[in-house]
Amino acid sequence: MTDIPLLKVNDLSKFYGKRIGCRNVSFELWPGEVLAIVGESGSGKTTLLNCISTRLMPTTGSVEYHMRDGSYRDLYHMNEAERRFLMRTDWGFVHQNPADGLRMTVSAGANVGERLMAIGDRHYGNIRSTAINWLERVEIDADRIDDEPRAFSGGMRQRLQIARNLVTGPRLVFMDEPTGGLDVSVQARLLDLVRSLVNDLGLSAIIVTHDLAVARLLSHRMMVMKDGAVVEQGLTDRVLDDPREPYTQLLVSSILQV
Repeated sequence: MTDIPLLKVNDLSKFYGKRIGCRNVSFELWPGEVLAIVGESGSGKTTLLNCISTRLMPTTGSVEYHMRDGSYRDLYHMNEAERRFLMRTDWGFVHQNPADGLRMTVSAGANVGERLMAIGDRHYGNIRSTAINWLERVEIDADRIDDEPRAFSGGMRQRLQIARNLVTGPRLVFMDEPTGGLDVSVQARLLDLVRSLVNDLGLSAIIVTHDLAVARLLSHRMMVMKDGAVVEQGLTDRVLDDPREPYTQLLVSSILQV
């Protein structure tokens, strides 16, 4: 990790009329760091993720990103084309439902190759070769390259979505319940894969999950949310092994000791 934050979230809030999505959230994310945002359903964690990733406009606050040229840019002062290019190149977003992050009616190879084309690669041989390499990295047989995702299992679709997101060498990946809806054995295999890829590539990641075991396995640091606010944060092992806030203590005892 360097001594310059990759992302700076400043006093971020999102309101839906009188209802609170998230409020007054501030933190910094460092290069190579994985942050888990945890909480029960309705705690505001997905709203926060969507605001940080520019998928949702916040009511107040700012999100500053350290660009490759060394400057910080407020994401909400960028124009739509600039944000879209950032999402296609320097960022990835892994959805809980892989169908939301894949084109289901084109081949696996095309799903991966589209991201390469978005950054200007037009050489068919290079695109196909890179797609094969990434399919193998996410444990999908190369001979499935011309198959459509709708022919894949849920776990394979999620691994394909990960390959599609990582092929352009992003520095930051957002993950929204990446193992939700998968069988336990499939979850374990996917988590091992994600952990190895994050470590090998030196990625920063923000992971939303209700599963504290997922947070422990993947993250360096954790934020616990309740009613739209961050109630506790710190190193993941410290928060899980020695929670200080009553809500976190209840969350840990109810989920980790079932």
